[in-house]
Amino acid sequence: MGSEQIGQGGLTSKASPGKATILALGKAFPHQLVMQEFLVDGYFKNTNCDDPQLKQKLTRLCKTTTVKTRYVVMSDEILNKYPELAIEGIPTIKQRLDICNDAVTQMAIEASRACIKKWGRSVSDITHMVYVSSSEARLPGGDLYLAGGLGLGPETQRVMLYFSGCSGGVAGLRVAKDIAENNPGSRVLLATSETTIIGFKPPSVDRPYDLVGVALFGDGAGAMVIGTDPVPVTESPLFELHTAIQNFLPNTEKTIDGRLTEEGISFKLARELPQIIEDNIEGFCHKLIGVAGLTDKDYNKMFWAVHPGGPAILNRMEKRLDLLPDKLNASRRALMDYGNASSNTIVYVLEYMIEESRKMKAGAANCDWGLILAFGPGITFEGILARNLTI
Repeated sequence: MGSEQIGQGGLTSKASPGKATILALGKAFPHQLVMQEFLVDGYFKNTNCDDPQLKQKLTRLCKTTTVKTRYVVMSDEILNKYPELAIEGIPTIKQRLDICNDAVTQMAIEASRACIKKWGRSVSDITHMVYVSSSEARLPGGDLYLAGGLGLGPETQRVMLYFSGCSGGVAGLRVAKDIAENNPGSRVLLATSETTIIGFKPPSVDRPYDLVGVALFGDGAGAMVIGTDPVPVTESPLFELHTAIQNFLPNTEKTIDGRLTEEGISFKLARELPQIIEDNIEGFCHKLIGVAGLTDKDYNKMFWAVHPGGPAILNRMEKRLDLLPDKLNASRRALMDYGNASSNTIVYVLEYMIEESRKMKAGAANCDWGLILAFGPGITFEGILARNLTI
């Protein structure tokens, strides 16, 4: 597995006293890089399926998702060792969890190490940890194995968020913000880690919606360090987390439906999901931006770090909020390069957001205020009003 972290420097904005800030970002991936153009043939070969209609459907989906590349844990070695993973109707939950538990821990360790290295302080300065995953199930949880793998002290206070799906990264950031602001001097490590092996299945005419996941989802891990009152010179804050809220939409719990079964996890995504998000996004955003005295007239003066659940969600948001085409560039780039990597993806979006803000010409309009958004099971909306401190 490999890891990356963004560079820092050239920061001009100052953080507000007592407000949580993101101090560093890091990410990690498994070694298997999948090119979208080769995915269909490889998937049908690995699952010993030759249904031409299903193959045609997946080919269409692979084009519409806009994904170009993804990283995955699944490999020929794993399928050779566990051929039952590609066979319909065989109980494989034990095998899947054995693979997933090890994989998400390793990726989380690598992403966290990359993040801590960029942060520039000792791992012993981490006081709290928030761990997020929808790809494992065990007791004790992955938070303990991550703490051990990083060498965190036994007094490190841990919080674990399981099965929050695509909103998990921003949910974890909201929890980390609360911890940091209520424990002065603390430094919180947020780690997310996901793999699709937990839900890998052969194609089936009885489950056409499975093909959406095959065409869209990817694996990886992300990490952030969060804290208040950055130490001058030593720490360089990236984003200030001003206000965080969470809302769920009543009577929508079946729209994103996941069940852990003997054959792994099974997901159903309702067709109306993008429409539901479109219908409710304005009211949710108004709640957040009003805190800073902003209105919908300021949308195109703000940055938008949105979890890219899929192109339909981004397109509908862009249309409903009348956003300029470049406002969701960071989200579209993350989707293209990594697919929808569930809770991890917001880390990749924020990295691209920083990269793009640093390319802005001197004198250009600074989008210092913005929103960090994600949508997950519930349907749950997670949002953080933030300031970009890198411009």
